[in-house]
Amino acid sequence: MPPMVSNLAKNDGTVTDAAVNYYEARAKGGFGLIIVEALAVHLLGRGFEFGLGIWDDKFIPGCTRLTNAVHKGGAKVFAQLIHAGAQTTPAILGTTPVAPTALLHPGYNILPRELTKDEIIELIDAFGQSARRAKEAGFDGVEIHGSHGYLLSQFMSQYTNRRSDEYGGSLANRLRVTIEILQSIRKYCGPDFPVTIRIAGDERVSEGRKIEETKVAIKLLDEAGFDGFHVTSATTASTGFVAPPSYVELAFNVTFAEKIKKITAKPIITTGRIHDPYLAEMILAEDRADMIGMGRSSIADPELPNKVARGELDEICPCVACLQGCIGHLYTNTPISCLANPFVGREGEIKIEAAAKVKKVLVAGGGPAGLEAAKTLALRGHKVDLYEKSEKLGGQLVIACMPPHKQSLAQLLQYYIKKAKDAGVNIHLQQPVTKKLIEEVNPDLVVIATGGEAIVPNIPGKELIPSETAWDILAGKVTLGPKVLVVGGGSVGCEVADFLSAQGRQVTLVEMKHDVGADMVKRVRQFVMQRLDTSHVDIQTDNKVCEIRPDGTLVCQINTAEEKALAGFDGIVWALGTKPDNALAKELAGTKYEVVQVGDCIKIADALVAIQDAQAIGLKY
Repeated sequence: MPPMVSNLAKNDGTVTDAAVNYYEARAKGGFGLIIVEALAVHLLGRGFEFGLGIWDDKFIPGCTRLTNAVHKGGAKVFAQLIHAGAQTTPAILGTTPVAPTALLHPGYNILPRELTKDEIIELIDAFGQSARRAKEAGFDGVEIHGSHGYLLSQFMSQYTNRRSDEYGGSLANRLRVTIEILQSIRKYCGPDFPVTIRIAGDERVSEGRKIEETKVAIKLLDEAGFDGFHVTSATTASTGFVAPPSYVELAFNVTFAEKIKKITAKPIITTGRIHDPYLAEMILAEDRADMIGMGRSSIADPELPNKVARGELDEICPCVACLQGCIGHLYTNTPISCLANPFVGREGEIKIEAAAKVKKVLVAGGGPAGLEAAKTLALRGHKVDLYEKSEKLGGQLVIACMPPHKQSLAQLLQYYIKKAKDAGVNIHLQQPVTKKLIEEVNPDLVVIATGGEAIVPNIPGKELIPSETAWDILAGKVTLGPKVLVVGGGSVGCEVADFLSAQGRQVTLVEMKHDVGADMVKRVRQFVMQRLDTSHVDIQTDNKVCEIRPDGTLVCQINTAEEKALAGFDGIVWALGTKPDNALAKELAGTKYEVVQVGDCIKIADALVAIQDAQAIGLKY
């Protein structure tokens, strides 16, 4: 399990029960080595408001609790030591960030302060002292974070290091701080305490380090005495490759690991979109790496290694690289979560226990919320029947699988369905729930998870040109001609535009706000925007379609003042969002039945929120 910031620490950097439970669950799940996330070695090295700290002896007791829990679970545990350098904010530090060179940070748009030589000597000692604390706390080793744009990465790269003293210029000089940190750790921890380094094979930026220079760096770091190399890629300016979405190829860092493995006998860890155990096994079998880091897969399923060992591959809860909970939380300072696993970050808090009284439950709707609620209620011993009006389970997840690079969502949908059936949920397809059906079944509890309906605006003249919803287009129910206008530039609008342009259609995307894809996780949006640009989708922002004329011309208002005409389209796709389908709830109001609503039928949100709310319903009754 490679290091991934969870935001489960207190804002003073101390360990919480939630953090201990989170790591213990993955140790019990069979992960052989757990590298604990980004422990800051200095007050000025903090990169996250709720990140862990190890810059003072006061952190040793909490870290000891964590290592004891991991060891009890059966795993080895390393501490990742980090100094964020320029990759943080004054809001977190209370002062200006520091860096090797005062260069404007491309991701944070903040100008850091250049470190003095005395400060460099201080931080070298801080790494050594932090490693000493880690050893005293029971960690089996430490990993130095020298990748992904943090301070040591900044020192090692010409992209961020423009110093002219002994800590800049040549590669040997740029590696000096990192090697002196290793020497400091040896001074405090002795020669036999394992020290590895996380390093980018390729920084994926202009002026950044490429693989040939990295190979030389590895040789020098190997000779200096590092015990292993954790090979990644990218830096802040190429952050989409740090923890990438499904738009990035599988195992995309392995090619760098393989080249580095040829020049050192030290163990090589590779990671990055290695979700499939068969793929992980193939990398090992081909001797391209020595250890496989399965990061976000460990979030989705802490029991993954145990399930592989037992041959229960169809029981693995899959990571689909959506980034909604694992990366999305970083932008909101909230604890880690997961679309596939609503237990994440709450491992010691949530328990599925037998209900005090068994109830007869009817669940209306077989989307993600309905499936999660039904499964949880059934696991607690209730007799659950789920009714879905269509011929398929999955709701909006069925069509979410259709845009380019989103097919992995099908694996998650298959898992949801399997676990509901395994829990004992009786599933009825092509059977809409009506008041009459409820009277016939006579349940003790009705869970309404009927989801939402696509919004179709009442625009004058809309009947004059063929138009369809994005849902129907993605579902393959309908098609349109070669030149298409997509109205609505949220995530659905962007994805259906990508879907249509991939089919060779000429697409124009209209959005009334200033930007498109604003509801996407930033790293997902980056790749979608690249695809739309490459396929020449015409994006018209600050435009609102307000009229369609008899000749097919669409009249748009720009900032509610100026008008603009768009013409020549064969059809329109409406991607204007969703409205709740609460008709059943209204029909049951005032009846004898106990009714609870969950998901989009109450309030429109993403699937992650719907699933967590559905689990809460299942645990409540």
